[in-house]
Order: sequence, then structure tokens, then C-alpha cells
Amino acid sequence: MNASQKSGRYFLEDAGVPTDPISNNKPIKLKYHAGGQWKTSQTDLYMPCYNPSTGAVIAMAPQCLPEEVEEAVAAAATAFPVWSNTPVSKRVQVLYNMKHLLDKHLEELTVLLATEQGKKYQEAMGDILKVTEVVEFACGAPHLMKGEALMQVSTGYDTVLYREPVGVFAGIPPWNFPAMIPHGWMTPICIATGNCMVLKAASFVPQSAMRVLELWQEAGIPDGVINLVTAGRDQAELLLRHPTIKGITFVGSTKVGLHIYSTAAAHGKRVQALCEAKNHALVLRDCKLERAAAGIINAFTGCAGERCMALPTVVVENAIADKLVALLKENAAQINLGPAWRQDTGMGPVVNAGHQQFVEKWIATAVKEGAELALDGRNPKVAPGCEKGFFVGPTIVDHVTEDMSCGREEVFGPVVFVKRVESFEEGLCLMNNSRFGNGSVIYTQNGYYAREFAQRTHAGMVGINVGIPVPLGIFGFTGHKQSFFGDLHVMGKDGFAFFTESKCVTNTWFPEEGGDLAACKVDTWDGTITSLPKGN
Repeated sequence: MNASQKSGRYFLEDAGVPTDPISNNKPIKLKYHAGGQWKTSQTDLYMPCYNPSTGAVIAMAPQCLPEEVEEAVAAAATAFPVWSNTPVSKRVQVLYNMKHLLDKHLEELTVLLATEQGKKYQEAMGDILKVTEVVEFACGAPHLMKGEALMQVSTGYDTVLYREPVGVFAGIPPWNFPAMIPHGWMTPICIATGNCMVLKAASFVPQSAMRVLELWQEAGIPDGVINLVTAGRDQAELLLRHPTIKGITFVGSTKVGLHIYSTAAAHGKRVQALCEAKNHALVLRDCKLERAAAGIINAFTGCAGERCMALPTVVVENAIADKLVALLKENAAQINLGPAWRQDTGMGPVVNAGHQQFVEKWIATAVKEGAELALDGRNPKVAPGCEKGFFVGPTIVDHVTEDMSCGREEVFGPVVFVKRVESFEEGLCLMNNSRFGNGSVIYTQNGYYAREFAQRTHAGMVGINVGIPVPLGIFGFTGHKQSFFGDLHVMGKDGFAFFTESKCVTNTWFPEEGGDLAACKVDTWDGTITSLPKGN
């Protein structure tokens, strides 16, 4: 039994927290994790965590003290020498165990995530399965960490390039994917390559990240290799400047991402910062219209629009615009809103009351700017028991023009903005004017336009008749423009490069016996230049 199992669960029950008036249950009090132990924070500041389907408070997350964040960093630094020196074939045995545990606990994790974040059941399950996907990929570390070698690079000289672990990393995930991002995008490749991780879990939705960390411990991860805190912005700032932290992996807003990138890089850290998006789909008149409409509805209402690969903007040729908007309205209006954990729910809530108000404010802004509200999702009908939940129904905003801020900025809710154009060229130009560049989509049956679009779009992830063109973990999540700051993306080969550093070893050997070593001439380049003319 390791230290984590001895220290109990990630929460305390009946810890003096007042009863929630909606559920009549007492919220649990959450802990932080450092050096293999779950610990009760000494802070006086706790943040409420809600069940967004009902509005009830279900947990209280500590805003850890600076010294507790320091403790987590120190634990990771202590674990690094042994973990980094553990053979990679043994490190991935922990990941094999973890894959088994994720499969075993899939239903439990799905319900927990749906309850705390608001994704409907099938989407919450996908959040967990995306963790499994990257864990499986990271099991290939013995192959993917292999370097390069060349014998006889110069006469008698050989060079080998190794990929080595870097040290302690900090992961700062957002609230919209509470399992996939911290334990899929950030952790598996980091630890498989021999590094250690300090996660600052999102305070709105920390339980999924905490429960998955319990499974990492059960899988056999050594104490201190993965640590977790919940903290405010000031404590997160500590990680950006901390001399022990060698790299930062972040997902969140562009404003914060740019700050994290510039601050951490200025302190000598490698950084990958995945930020906002305003993904566009170009719908051409030759498309399969009913299928395109179905794909668009899934893409803008899925996860209640709270994903950076959602499809909040549709650019459609005028010739079919009225038909498309009618189809979107007819089908989106039929989506039922209810408890996220029920398998018959069509769409869940947004994460909390503050975000509900944020999305509704953008809907009001669109109307004020002169757009036409084809379907209004404010004050929607919800299932019994969800009247105090944080729901925004599917919303369609038509006749959006480029001078409207609603068509340019990320809304992060179940809202689609429709822009009308006359041609492929006008549509592509409009899309490329966006300052963001995560995803772009085209719906067409024309191979020429599909190829032109793939080549000329400025986004990093492109869908041809695919509304959510998120690559599998074997590729990278390749955002462009102000959707990403850094050089190496998450997952794929980039992920392995980000969490390792290269070391080149060049060697030459001398005979044990014979040979006049004293007469050997050593030039300025010590034999490593092969093109020197004879006599030089």
C-alpha cells in the first residue's frame, strides 16, 4: 500500500460544511495531493463546486496556500531523479495498468464527470475515453523516445542523439474537459518520458481530475510523480516563475495564455499554451444539406458548446442559406435539456451561473448589434428537477456580419452565428480573417473546392465534411494563430518532443596497442568536419 492509499480519499465527508438547500446534502470537502498523500489544506478560502444540472453545491475546493503549492513542486522534484532513471519499459507498465483501471471504472468516472461539469452522459464518457486514448499512445514511449545514430559521421567518429526527460512540469487545465486535458493531454506523455507533473486542477470541476489521480496511484505511479492542487491565480503565477518548473502546459483563454507564454518563457521554461477559438464552417451549395445540418447541430450544441473545437460560426452560400437555417432551427429546437448523467438527455447545462450569464449576454449583444435571432435559447424548458440548473438552449443567430463582435469573439456556449456569402472565395477570405486558427470545416461534394480549402485555410485542424475535426492522440492538436502559443503541440510526436530534450554524444576511440598517437594532428574541429581539403 502506497502513501496515497494510506492517506485516504481525495475528500472529507461531514467536514462541517453547511447543507446545500437545493439537494439537502452536505457538500464534500476536497483535499490536495503532494508526495503521494491526500492532505487537508490549511487555507480559509474554499470555492464552491456545483452540480450544474440542478444548481446544488456538491463540493468545496481549497484555494491552496503558496506553501502548499511549493510542497507539491518539491515532492515532484524529489521524485524526479529515481523516476527519470527508471527504465522506460518499466515506466510504461504503470500506463498499461492505468488503461485497465480506466476501462474498469469507466461508468463511475462518466457519471462523476457529467455530474460536476454538465456534459451529457455520452460526452462525459468520451472525455474519459480520450484519457484512455492518450494513455495507450504513451505506452509507445520505448519506441517514440528512441533517438538517432550514425556511425562514421567522420573518419573514426560516431554520433548518437538521445531523448531524455527534462524535469518537473506544471499543467494548468481548464474546466471544460476535467479528465481529458489534465490526464490525457498533459500527464501520460509527461510521465512516460520520465518527467514529474504538478497539476493545478480547475477549481470549478476538480473531482474528475482527483479521482483519476487516485487511479494513477492504484496503477503504481510512485509517490511524487503526479501531484495536484487547486489554487487561485496568484498561486498559479508562482508556477510560471518557479526555478524548479522546467515547462508549462496550459489550456484556456487567449488573454491568459499569452500571459503564461510570455511570463514562463521569460523565465526560461518551455511552454505550450492552447487558447480560444472561433471555428468556422463553410457550407457550399453542392453539399449534402441534411447531413451538413446534422453535423453543424452536433458541433455547436455538443458539450453545450463549451469546447475549443465547437463550431460556433457557419459561413453559408446565400443560395442555400434559408434552407440551412430552417433545418438548423427545426432540429435544434427538438433537443431536450435535462440532467447530464441521464442517457436520454439531449444536451446538458453550462458549467455554472456565471458562464450562463456570459453566454446570455452574448446573445443579447448579437441582437443589439443587428443580427436576427432565429432560435432563442434563453429561459429554455428543462426536465423536472433542473429548474435551478444553469441551462442555455440551442441558439441560432442569423445575418451576422463582420462588423459584429458576436461573430468574431468566442462565446463558448450552444450558440451558432450564421454569416452569408456569395461564393467559395468570399467565404474562405472571411474565415481566414479570424485572429483564431484552431479548426475550420467545409461541407461540399466538390473535390476541387475541398482540396483548395484544405490547402488555403489558415486553421490548424481541418474537416472535410467533418464538423469536429479533432485528431486522434497519435497526431497533434495543432491550433494556429492566436489559438496557440508555443512551438510544440500537445500529443503526437510534438508531445514527445515537448517533454524531452535532445542530447548528442559524439565519440572516437583509440587503439589499445600500436599507432603513433603523439603524431596525430588534432585540428580546430577535432575531426568533426569531413570536408576540409587535404593538407589543412
